[in-house]
Amino acid sequence: MPYSEEELLLKQLPHSVEAEQAVLGSMLIDARCVPEVIDQLKPDDFYIQQNREIYETIYSMFNYSLTIDPVTVLENMKQNGVYDDNTSRGYLLQLMDTTPTAANVKEYIGILKDKALLRRVAETAGELTALVQQGTETGQNVLDTAEQRIYAIRQGRAARGLTPISAILVDVYDRLTELAASDTEIPGLSTGLSDLDRAISGLNKSDLILLAARPGMGKTSMALNILLKAGKESGKTVAFFSLEMSREQLALRLISGECFVDNKKLVTGKLSEDDWEKVAVAADALNKSKILIDDDSSVTVADISAKCRRVDNLGLVIIDYLQLMQSAGGRNYSGENRQQVVSDISRALKIMAKELNVPVLCLSQLSRANESRSDKRPMLSDLRESGAIEQDADIVMFLYREGYYDKECPNPNVAECIIAKNRHGETRTVELQWMPEYTTFNDMEWKHTEY
Repeated sequence: MPYSEEELLLKQLPHSVEAEQAVLGSMLIDARCVPEVIDQLKPDDFYIQQNREIYETIYSMFNYSLTIDPVTVLENMKQNGVYDDNTSRGYLLQLMDTTPTAANVKEYIGILKDKALLRRVAETAGELTALVQQGTETGQNVLDTAEQRIYAIRQGRAARGLTPISAILVDVYDRLTELAASDTEIPGLSTGLSDLDRAISGLNKSDLILLAARPGMGKTSMALNILLKAGKESGKTVAFFSLEMSREQLALRLISGECFVDNKKLVTGKLSEDDWEKVAVAADALNKSKILIDDDSSVTVADISAKCRRVDNLGLVIIDYLQLMQSAGGRNYSGENRQQVVSDISRALKIMAKELNVPVLCLSQLSRANESRSDKRPMLSDLRESGAIEQDADIVMFLYREGYYDKECPNPNVAECIIAKNRHGETRTVELQWMPEYTTFNDMEWKHTEY
């Protein structure tokens, strides 16, 4: 049964012919509004092909700083091969005639963006329906895909697709301008350890940073140091996923690191009056920070990603630790299968870092291989269960304390942070000061002063 013209129109994706024409007409009437439109709209935001071709022509002319008016636009359309002798000239005149005024261009842009958003939602819904009907994916996988696509739309970017270098260079230029105007020495979030910040340029967006060590070296302590610093001073929300320790244990460690009250006193509750005052001040400071803690011990990367997508102004994700995580199916493996699962998890973490566009700091356990060597400093080959972790990570750091193995060594509280892989710079070793009574790390020259 053939469709009527009205039914065919209803099957089209949402769009507004009038708004598309009014935006183009505004740019042709008054070239002063071109930068505002270019800043707000992409060629894909235009649904009608003829309108999209005209906008692409104007977009290209703007990038080359060419004069934009009906005559020059027509000439460039000819050069681009989108000019039609019979219709193009008349259509441009029609655009100008039907546009009431260029002063309302903001409203026209708003209508266009809303229609484009509706189209992307409709396209995603269609893709998901097709995925379900194919019957080849599990419900969990379809749900993960749905969340990724919707999050991509919410962030104002395509789920996938090729991007012209010109558009990428605009983002790079904006980033360089932002860094030049900043008064900080490092481009990323600070770890709170200035020597380490200089070595790795801070914690940068979309990076997967791996912090690995043998048990007892202070992995969690360093992660909490970084969490505390970023939560208090970055102005961003930071999330800590602990698969090993409870929320209360983590809060006690954070209080100890903030107020420098001996951790043993906090665990036993044997606090003096001065200690109580320090704890109160520390708790007040922590209350004002933007720290979120999750202690679900059966969490998967998909769960973490879903939870983080709902966090506004997210700045950092920390996970303690990789080997305790489950695969997306929630099953535990051993032997070779477990190696494959750890590889899958590390890859998923890197994808999550790129998608959320925040640094992801993941803690990792090391194998016992270093214990049998005379020099017990960790190496990349010691990464437990999978070389894929090393491959996926942008930065790999090892913690090593000689005092852990030799109590009689000259400097038992000197810790080494060995930067074994660094996509942003050199590999080197940074010395840190380990303060066991407060389970915290500091720069070597740092001195704690009692008030």
